[in-house]
Amino acid sequence: MIEVKNLTKRYGAKKAVDNISFTVNDGEILGFLGPNGAGKTTTMNIITGYLSSTEGTVTVNGSEILDDPIKVKSQIGYLPEHPPLYLDMTVKEYLSFMYDLKKVKLPGVAKNAHIKEICGHVKIEDVYTRIIKNLSKGYRQRVGLAQALLGNPSVLILDEPTVGLDPKQIIEIRNLIKGLGKHYTIILSSHILSEVQATCERVIVISKGKLIADNTPDNLSRAMSSDHKLTIRVDGPEDEIYKLLSKIPQMIRVDKLGLREDKVYDFTLEAEQGVDIRREVFKRLSERGWAILGMKSSELSLEDIFLQLTDDNNRQTFIQKDDTAALEESAPEETPAEDAAADETNNGGEEE
Repeated sequence: MIEVKNLTKRYGAKKAVDNISFTVNDGEILGFLGPNGAGKTTTMNIITGYLSSTEGTVTVNGSEILDDPIKVKSQIGYLPEHPPLYLDMTVKEYLSFMYDLKKVKLPGVAKNAHIKEICGHVKIEDVYTRIIKNLSKGYRQRVGLAQALLGNPSVLILDEPTVGLDPKQIIEIRNLIKGLGKHYTIILSSHILSEVQATCERVIVISKGKLIADNTPDNLSRAMSSDHKLTIRVDGPEDEIYKLLSKIPQMIRVDKLGLREDKVYDFTLEAEQGVDIRREVFKRLSERGWAILGMKSSELSLEDIFLQLTDDNNRQTFIQKDDTAALEESAPEETPAEDAAADETNNGGEEE
């Protein structure tokens, strides 16, 4: 388990990370999101021990990073945005070198056997003897991931693991990460929000160094959706469908969206807050023999949530308390002059 408490990192007057706290449970895949300059990479570098914090603590499996850095680092596998590869080495030579550099010691497991097992996990056996510079970017990412897995760490921290990959490679790496999630605790940073939504069980969003959201994508969507609406597509007579749907209990409003196909019409439905009308809609339409050809909830996507949370004009903080979602309004904290000063300071250190 990873526990981050009151973590702060300053670069001069600029707070790259501002008093954030969160935990990552064993076997959890956590999505770590934020706009450029939010403090994501700084936070991950502190967790891995690459940077020291100004204030606060990071504990990994009961050990504090500053008290016992060697022990903590041995439990973490880190894949930075640009994998630390030696391009003139073969995959075999590189992984052997990294094994020795990390001083991996696994009782009862030989070095070559461990490396080959890792290659099997990330599916790079067929390029094991090839020179890294001759590999595609997708395979290079896999080699970088294999490096992170050396020594069987309990925690994986992956910073933009699919950046620059084509759609097929992204799907392959995504499936690989989901498979690894069965055996490792994973923190995944990515700008591809559909990837995070498909891979991660929980997301954290930070903006300007502050933690502004921490929950599952579904809970965030429900909490931030102002009302409950459905868009449906039905094969049947428009006016009769409209009258039937309008009579459903706790239905506030039904709007006609017009003809979409031959004798097929779209409608938007708005029910009372917290009321799920999907089953009643299905029941009433099926009794009349009117087929539902489509039904879509208006709950926000992760992309919509991200944009709303990080919009300074509509800034919100999401706090999880006893599994109950609460939204708290918070005003932007920095004036344009302060932003300019922060940007000037930022040139001295913060990456993201």
